[in-house]
Amino acid sequence: MELDVRNKGTIPVSHHPDFSVQGYQVIRELGRNHADERITYLAYDCKFQQPVVIKEFNIAHETTDWSGLKSYEQEIAILQQLQHPRIPRYINSFATSKNFYLILEYKNAVPLEAKYNLSPTEVKQIAISLLEILVYLQQQIDPIIHRDIKPENVLVDEQLNAYLVDFGLARQQNTKIAFTTLSAGTPGFIPPEEKFGYALTPASDLYSVGATLLCLLTNTQTANIGHSGLQFPKLVNHLHPSFRSWLWTMVQPNWKDRYLNASVALAALKSIPVTGKASVMEILLAAIKLKKRTAMLALAGLGMLAVGLTTLVFSQPGGATQQLEESQSLIDIK
Repeated sequence: MELDVRNKGTIPVSHHPDFSVQGYQVIRELGRNHADERITYLAYDCKFQQPVVIKEFNIAHETTDWSGLKSYEQEIAILQQLQHPRIPRYINSFATSKNFYLILEYKNAVPLEAKYNLSPTEVKQIAISLLEILVYLQQQIDPIIHRDIKPENVLVDEQLNAYLVDFGLARQQNTKIAFTTLSAGTPGFIPPEEKFGYALTPASDLYSVGATLLCLLTNTQTANIGHSGLQFPKLVNHLHPSFRSWLWTMVQPNWKDRYLNASVALAALKSIPVTGKASVMEILLAAIKLKKRTAMLALAGLGMLAVGLTTLVFSQPGGATQQLEESQSLIDIK
């Protein structure tokens, strides 16, 4: 993508910030987060003659985490550790009296939210590409959890390669998360364990990936999932049962019922057909898995019922407890 930013004739009036002193010329606004008062711009680096992304943070609006870092400082710390071709790299930063600005590598790609009517095969291709990025993040010495995967934060190029952006909420797995940032992601994409303040695991981001893929497969807008919460939608009939099962596993409410991590989820997805009907053998295997799961749930239910009945019997007047006590008394008398 070539960007012609040379002035031709009268310079148009621009309402964008003037970063000429810092060596950047704003081209246009890329996105705006009203809730967090953040704006992202496409700009031109006059020194290196290349497009860049400038992310604006309102200093007064930013909160700190347990370590005392602002969100943009935490994002810089995370990005400086990463070297992946599909994660925009950190370039520079500067501040004014009111705002802080983060300069990032520009990728010629568009947000997933702008993609409509993707085929299931294309969705699988995007899923594989996105999971490859998560595998890289989770293979760090201290695994990194993104915490805000959604269609707006996943970019795709013309070849459907995925790029993961916006690491403002990202944390290392063993880092304590500040109370103010708990459930700070987007409703509908936040894993249940984060909502209730439990520890996050590599399976946490998988929930958000699953929700994102469901948006693509059903042409659902992010806001619609945010208002109603994640509900497993009625998918198109020609999706292969194995692919449906994979998606269902990704968005299980209990993280223990999801895939262990991105690597396991990726390995499972690669061999799964996305369309067509299941073979007799596949149906039988699925039935066995379902039967095992149902049996385990049934056993758990019976166990709870047994405990309840036992408690009831032993607590009733004239019940088992009293009878045992009476028998013991008779034995003692003899």
